[in-house]
Amino acid sequence: MTQVAEHHHADVSGGWLRAATFGAMDGLVTNIALIAGVGGGGADRSALVLTGVAGLVAGAISMGIGEYTSVRTQNEQVAAELAKELRELRLNPEGEADELVGMWVARGLPEPLAREVADVLKQHPDQALRVHAQEELGVVPDELPSPWTAAGSSFVCFAVGALIPLLTYLLGFDSLWLALAVGGIGLFAAGAVVGRFTARPWWLGGLRQLALGALAAVATYGIGVWIGV
Repeated sequence: MTQVAEHHHADVSGGWLRAATFGAMDGLVTNIALIAGVGGGGADRSALVLTGVAGLVAGAISMGIGEYTSVRTQNEQVAAELAKELRELRLNPEGEADELVGMWVARGLPEPLAREVADVLKQHPDQALRVHAQEELGVVPDELPSPWTAAGSSFVCFAVGALIPLLTYLLGFDSLWLALAVGGIGLFAAGAVVGRFTARPWWLGGLRQLALGALAAVATYGIGVWIGV
C-alpha cells in the first residue's frame, strides 16, 4: 500500500509574523539610534533612560495603531471587492464562468476540463466566490489576517526590541558603547531568527540586520556629536 508523505507549511496567511518581525526590528533600530544620537550629544544616563523609555512607549503605541489601521483597511477593501464579485456572480454567472475558464486555459488547463469545473462552481455560489477571490484577488476570504493580532504582535515585539538597548542603563551601567553592543547582539539575534523562518542562513540574516542597525546608529551618533546638548 502506497503511503502519502505528509508535509507541513508555515502559516504565511496570518498577520502576526510580519507585524512581529517589523515590530521587533523597528524597536531595536529605533532605540539603538535614539540612544546613539542622544549619547553622542553628551547626555547623561538619566536623559538616555528617559529618551529610551519615551521612544519605547511612543513607538510601541504607534506601531500597534499603524498595524491595526493597515490590516483593518486592507480587510475592508477585500470585503468591498468580495461584495462586488458576489454581485457579479448573481447578475452574470455565465460571464464570470467564462472569466475563470479563460484564466485556467491561459495557465495550461484543457478548455473542456476548465469549462466543466466552472460549470460545477456555478451551482455552488459560496465556493464560486472563494475561487474567484483566490484567482482574481489572491486572497482566501475566510483566512484574512486579524487586525487585533497584528496590532498586538507589533506592540509587544516593538516594546521588547526597544527594551534591549536600554537594559544596561536600567541595570546601572553608564557606558554608551556597552548599551550599543547589547543592542547589536539583539539585532544579530533577531536577524538570525528571521533567517530561520525564511530558510536562509541564520548568520547572514543576523549580519544583515546588524549592518543596517549600525548604519542607523552611526548616522544619529554623528548628528548627536555635531549638535551636542
